[in-house]
Amino acid sequence: MTPQPTRVGLPLPEPDPVPDCAECQALARQREAARRQRDHTTVIDCNVRIRRHPHGLPDED
Repeated sequence: MTPQPTRVGLPLPEPDPVPDCAECQALARQREAARRQRDHTTVIDCNVRIRRHPHGLPDED
């Protein structure tokens, strides 16, 4: 079996929190606090949680 090369893409752009979503706003505040503390892991975690938080997106076909 031939090993496959590791593929690393560019990071996704940082998501914008939905303005009227309390959870997104709380995550954005947590992300900024983590950024000030140079806690990059928490910054990334907040980005993932903002990106995955549902906001009534249309159903996928």
